Parts: sequence; structure tokens; C-alpha cells
Amino acid sequence: MNPSYLGSVYVLISAASFALIPIFALYAYQGGVSVSTLLFLRFLIAAGLFFSYLFLRKRERLNVTRQQLLQLLLLGGVCYTLQSILYFSSVAYIPASLAVLMFYTFPIFVALLAFLVDKEPLKRRTVLSILLAMSGLVLVLGTSFGEVAIGGVLLAVGSAVCNAIYIILGSRTVRHLSPLLMSGYVSLFAACSLFIVGLSTGGLSFSFAAGAWWAVLSVAVICTVIAMFSLYRGLSLVGPVRTAVLSMIEPVVTILFSALLLAEQLTWLQLLGGAIVLTGAFLIVVAREEAQVGQSG
Repeated sequence: MNPSYLGSVYVLISAASFALIPIFALYAYQGGVSVSTLLFLRFLIAAGLFFSYLFLRKRERLNVTRQQLLQLLLLGGVCYTLQSILYFSSVAYIPASLAVLMFYTFPIFVALLAFLVDKEPLKRRTVLSILLAMSGLVLVLGTSFGEVAIGGVLLAVGSAVCNAIYIILGSRTVRHLSPLLMSGYVSLFAACSLFIVGLSTGGLSFSFAAGAWWAVLSVAVICTVIAMFSLYRGLSLVGPVRTAVLSMIEPVVTILFSALLLAEQLTWLQLLGGAIVLTGAFLIVVAREEAQVGQSG
């Protein structure tokens, strides 16, 4: 398969897997699992699965350089932890739909950072794709821009900036490390960081219902192991900007699964918004393919 299409498929798989987090998290919370506990267990289990597979495989070296270790620490221990804390904090001040919309401004920051740091040209079709997807998200989420707490908006935008840095740094790191090895270390550092945060805030508690473990394991396996590996594999093939734009289908998938599994109703405006988001994602894939054809010609 063409590397551009293959990379796009990986990113879409990643986005669809990440999109299931709110669904499984809801079941986990109903079973008494706290946010801090869910985040910690998510990455602890994922790290265990990644490194178990790498040890059994034995074909891949586990050692990394000091610089790579620092990059992985920044990815898992700093960027992802800050992103999670800022996002979940923003929901306490603004509606969840607005928080999601503000978070999904991150492709704009990815495009700007790629332009400033990696000197990647800011193409017209990329900008159009971002604007299309953003307008589609407004319809999908049905956000009301009435009286809004500015602090909550700033927290959500801060989360978006952290995610953009995460994607840019991740795209550089994955050039020298395999997606599997990278996923293992990022999960490990994220688990350590979230454990420290959970202890300091008193948010860690393991006295939850046994029936909630299936939701915790689903978050760890589907929304972390599959999602993270697919993200890094896609990043290595299509780059940070296209990865960011394609990832904007995530809230659309979340709403679709909410309708299927939780019997939530979809409006015509939400369906139209989803179609617009998919159009933006399609344009970015086509742009990548046309660029490759032009270079080969």
C-alpha cells in the first residue's frame, strides 16, 4: 500500500481508538474508578504490555541514548501529563463540548510549530482542511458560546498547545526509535508521572468495583496500546501536520459510538458536521498523495 495511504489508515485507527476513551471511562467511573486511578492504570498496564511484547520478541534492543531518554521523558512524563491535567481541569469551568472544541485547535498549533521549527511549508490546502474540520466540529459538538469562563478556555487551549508539542516532538523521536519501543517508554514515564500526581493530590484509590476492570483494561489495550502504536506509526509515515488534521475525526467517532452504545440521539447538524470533518481529513490525504505524485513526476 502507498505509504501515504498506509500512514493515514494508522492515524485513523489511532483516532478511532482514542475516541473510545470517554465511552469506556464512563463505565469505569460508574464502577467507582477515579480519574487519577484510571489514568495511572491505563499507562501502567500499557507499559507492561509493550515491554512484555518487546522482551518476548528479543529482536529489538531496549536501550536508548541519553538524548532519546530525555525526549521520551518529555513526551510521557511532561507533555502527556500536562495535557491530561489541563484538559480535565478545563471541564470544571466550561462545558465539555467547548473544552473538546478548544482542545481540537491543536492542529493549528501543530501546523504553526512545524512551520517555525521544522520549516514545513504552510500550504493553502492544509489551512483549508483545518478550517473545514474546525467548522464541522462546531456543528458536531453543538457548542453554545454564551457566558464562558475565560480561565476554562485558557486551560483547554493550554492542553491543545501541550498536545501540539507532543506531536511535533513525537514525530522527531519516532524517526530514530521504533513505534513499539517509543510507546513502551512513553507509557512508562506517563504512568510514573501520573502516579506522583495522583499521590500528591490524593486522587489514587483502588477500592473500586471488580466489574469496572473490563473498562479499565479496555482503556489500556484499545485506547492506549493500539491507539499509541498506531499514532507513532502514522506519524512516521505522514508527518505531524497531516496526523493532527486526520486526528480531528476523533470527536466525530466518539459521538457516533455514543449514539450506538449509549442510545444518544444525533441531530442532522451533527451528521452534517461529521461529514465536513471527514471532508477536511480527505483533503489532507489527497494533498499528500498529489504532492508525492508531483515529486515523482
